[in-house]
Amino acid sequence: MTFELIKKDPGSAARLGSLTTTHGKIDTPIFMPVGTQATVKAMTPEELVEVGSQIILANTYHLYLRPGHELIARMGGLHRFMHWDRPILTDSGGFQVFSLGELRKISEEGVKFRSHIDGSSHFISPEVSIEIQEALGADIAMCFDECPPYPAEYSYVKKSLELTTRWAKRCKVAHSRPDQALFGIVQGGMHPELRRESALQLAEIGFDGYALGGLSVGEEKPVMYEMMQECSDILPEDHPRYIMGIGAPEDLVEGIHNGFDMFDCVMPTRNARNGALFTVFGRINIKAAIYAEDAGPVDAECDCYVCRNYSRAYLRHLYRSQEILASRLNSWHNLHFYLNLMTQARAAIAAGTFVSFRKEFYAKRGENPPY
Repeated sequence: MTFELIKKDPGSAARLGSLTTTHGKIDTPIFMPVGTQATVKAMTPEELVEVGSQIILANTYHLYLRPGHELIARMGGLHRFMHWDRPILTDSGGFQVFSLGELRKISEEGVKFRSHIDGSSHFISPEVSIEIQEALGADIAMCFDECPPYPAEYSYVKKSLELTTRWAKRCKVAHSRPDQALFGIVQGGMHPELRRESALQLAEIGFDGYALGGLSVGEEKPVMYEMMQECSDILPEDHPRYIMGIGAPEDLVEGIHNGFDMFDCVMPTRNARNGALFTVFGRINIKAAIYAEDAGPVDAECDCYVCRNYSRAYLRHLYRSQEILASRLNSWHNLHFYLNLMTQARAAIAAGTFVSFRKEFYAKRGENPPY
């Protein structure tokens, strides 16, 4: 994997970049649709390409449990298994394992846990996480980390950070695929000094890219943005920077503003299945009675397949009738909205006008930038 920093915006930390992997080039900043179980829900790979997807994310924990990484390896790897020939990033499984609460037990060696599917017992260590991700064949693998809960005591978060650093070292030693990049994950909760400490430790170890984990876990948005700001100047400038799991459009804009390149979240597809659609003017609930006879598109400024062909009234009808097509069309629009937002952000950085782009983004929503 190689990363080229093409241009920096003159009025912010926003960056234009190019990330080259075994399965193709990625223009950054970029949003990665989440394909948890080797599928982005309701979308075919061809449709993902049509809405502008350059890279997708798959979930190590879920694919380990079902159908199993060894089976996927026998089937030729994740790309062939799911008919996706563009780049894939796999998360480490850490967030999902630590979300199991009482179903898991953490030790220095790794995590013992019970499957949320059938209660069976399992163990994942840094070495096992890398083994799974190498078997899946992702272009980018993530280090196994501990994601502390929020809120949490300072002493716990510090110990968690130190464990994450030790695990990161073990992941780097275990990682052996030269065609697969490995990213380290910055932890430290909502404590600026711990975030800085984690970022410095990982930069010293040295990885192909760096991610912020443990955000969007219940903290207020100003706190989230502060954590971005604390780390952006510390992480190596000539490496890709990734914020894991944040997904509201304004969070992506702020992430770009603070110098980050990659983002992922289930929000566009999950919201789509619940009838929430994104527009340049904010989010709308397509279930609302106000749209029952609305002949207009979801977003008058959107040129996606859905907005060109279907009315709000029809989408409301599909959703209220519980038709499968509702999830498909809603997901198509939301993913297009997210990926088009990235396209517009890249164009603004290239033109040196990201500051104006950011202001206009909020103005259309009737808001002001948060800072």
